[in-house]
Amino acid sequence: MQTIEPLLAGHSFFKGLPKEHLKLIVGCSSNAIFNPEQFLFREGEEANTFYVIRSGRVQVETFSPKNGPITIQTAGEGDVLGWSWLVPPYHWRFDAKAAEQVRAIAIDGKCLREKCENDHNLGYELMKRFALIIAERLEATRFQLLDVYGK
Repeated sequence: MQTIEPLLAGHSFFKGLPKEHLKLIVGCSSNAIFNPEQFLFREGEEANTFYVIRSGRVQVETFSPKNGPITIQTAGEGDVLGWSWLVPPYHWRFDAKAAEQVRAIAIDGKCLREKCENDHNLGYELMKRFALIIAERLEATRFQLLDVYGK
């Protein structure tokens, strides 16, 4: 059986992270499986986890009173999902639902925030990495809006 450490060490998000930082993250990690239609998280709920998707697809959704759930992004193998654990007030801003069976590494954000408070170098490294993900997602949203509303 493979442990979580080599899985995280081989992931692009964690590449170049010092071994001592990787070990701290592994200490906050566990395996997770979600069945189709099962929610990983719901908008407004407390956000204390982020996920490294190992297999399967997750639909990130927002709710429209007029149209119901609207998929705004699909995350799949290799993606890092969830940054709300990092930003106060630590509540999910969207829903995330498994489109098919999903295998993931769940990383406890509360545990990790505590470790970042004790090791600011770890916190800085994670903030840089998550800032890149947030910027990429904002850029993707911009292109979606241009596609929908552009001429």
